[in-house]
Amino acid sequence: MRRALQLAAGSLGRTSPNPAVGAVVVRDGHIVGEGYHQAAGQPHAEVNALNQANQLAQGADLYVTLEPCSTAGRTPPCTEAISRAGIKRVIYACQDCDSSNAGRADQVLSEKGIQTIGGLLEDQARRLNEAYFKHKTTGLPFVTVKLACSLDGKIATRTGDSRWVTEAEAREYVHQLRDRSDAVMVGIGTVLADDPALTTRLDSPEARDALRIIVDTHSRTPAAAQVVSSPSEAGCIIATTAEAPQSRIERLRRSGAEVWELPEKNGKVDLAALMQALGQRDIMSVLVEGGSTLVGGLLAEGLVDKLLMFYAPKIVGDRQALSAVNGLQSTEMSETIKFEITDIQQIGADVLITAYLPEVGQSPPCSPD
Repeated sequence: MRRALQLAAGSLGRTSPNPAVGAVVVRDGHIVGEGYHQAAGQPHAEVNALNQANQLAQGADLYVTLEPCSTAGRTPPCTEAISRAGIKRVIYACQDCDSSNAGRADQVLSEKGIQTIGGLLEDQARRLNEAYFKHKTTGLPFVTVKLACSLDGKIATRTGDSRWVTEAEAREYVHQLRDRSDAVMVGIGTVLADDPALTTRLDSPEARDALRIIVDTHSRTPAAAQVVSSPSEAGCIIATTAEAPQSRIERLRRSGAEVWELPEKNGKVDLAALMQALGQRDIMSVLVEGGSTLVGGLLAEGLVDKLLMFYAPKIVGDRQALSAVNGLQSTEMSETIKFEITDIQQIGADVLITAYLPEVGQSPPCSPD
């Protein structure tokens, strides 16, 4: 199952709106076939693993990270392929939460004389597909905020200099995060200050760019900004409002950006409406990389699921330097937004803290309802 999870992780960011799934066929204690789901509409992980195993699948065990589908969608049900291959036992990590499949595989496979066992490494499997579970049950993307700051919580000096807060190893990790995300998002302040391309720069032919999203109430993004002009098949969305001059909107569209005119809330883009629109577009995971005002707005609206905080061993020591989060109005500690830390690791010279909102930190729901 650990190998199946490893295979599934390699397809994160590529399968939306489907989950990332890995499968392994084992016979006489040896792996004889393995596969993963590569993209929506393509064969599922089970089918790819069974095809590789070929005749050796007869009488073998199948390990899969998610309950096999039992109804036809873009592809035939995997339970049929499992039965045809002669698999004797299916071990899956967690139950699906798609109402058309949830809990049905046990019955369908049992009727075909195939034993099923569920729950092996269940927590790891659910965490792997945390974005899929949220999108399937709420229609909204799973939002991860990534911040890099000094030990005193500063993301830039008073002049706006932020290159580089963290060292090369941490920046490489962020590119891996982009590679596994459906979309990466920043605010207009970040674009104007840093002119980021927001592309994925990894030394791998399989690396991919995420959809780039700029939250820009008044369409101030320059047409020559890298996020608009840099070549990428992923595309770029400018989330703006009716307050933006139409001339700016049309200029951005002519430059190749996709411009969404969204409702306004408190003089800014309605972030909840933006997340709903992204969910409807089958964007399951969004990586937010700043800036501090956008992050504060998302936190205030309760739209953040996960926090990745990189701390660099540096002290800025200037009250006018830029803080990691702005815009929240907590006057007492009881009013602050509380997270649960689930992991602390050192990446190069920097420390990464992973934290979830308390209700998100629990295993994601896996229910047809």
